[in-house]
Amino acid sequence: MAENTAGAKADKSSGGSAHSDESSFDMDELRELMELVTEQGFTEFEFENENIRVRLSKAAAYPIAAQPSPVPLASSVSPQPHTGTPVPTDAPSQPADPDEGLHKITSPIVGTFYRSPGPDKEPYVKEGSQVSPESVVCIVEAMKLMNEIQAEVAGEVVKVYAADGQPVEFGQPLFGIKK
Repeated sequence: MAENTAGAKADKSSGGSAHSDESSFDMDELRELMELVTEQGFTEFEFENENIRVRLSKAAAYPIAAQPSPVPLASSVSPQPHTGTPVPTDAPSQPADPDEGLHKITSPIVGTFYRSPGPDKEPYVKEGSQVSPESVVCIVEAMKLMNEIQAEVAGEVVKVYAADGQPVEFGQPLFGIKK
C-alpha cells in the first residue's frame, strides 16, 4: 500500500505564502491544516518557509498494545437441575467501559505534554478540578513553542491519560471530562 505524502517549501523567488511574514501558525490555522491533510488522505505532510517548519504525520510512533480480554470471575453457564444441560445465566457478557460518556480532550499536535506552566508550579488541573471551555488544562510543546490547550467544554476532570513530560501524538487523549 503506497503512502500518501505531501510537502511544500515556500521561497522568496516563488512569492512565498500568506504566512511568509509571520513567525508561526496559530492553533486554528494548525487545526485547519490538519483537517485539510486528513481530507486529502495524506499520511504525512510537511510545510517549510524561511520562518517556520510544520510536519504532520499520522504514523503512530508508539504501537498500541492489544488489551487482553477480561477473564470471567464466574461461569456464565450453570447446569440445569436434574438434566445436567447447560443453561445461560443472567451474567453480563461484557463489563462497561469506564471511559464511556467522557469528553476526551485530545492533543491537537505532536509534541511533549506538560501538566503545569513550569517544573516548580502546580498543575493546571487535577482529577476533580472543575473546568470551563476557556480553562487551560495543559501545555503541548512542539518545535520549541508552548501551546496552551483549553478544555473547550465545561465539566469535571475525572481522568488524566498522559504523563507529565512525555511525548504525545496528534489525537491522543490527554484528559477525560465528565460534563
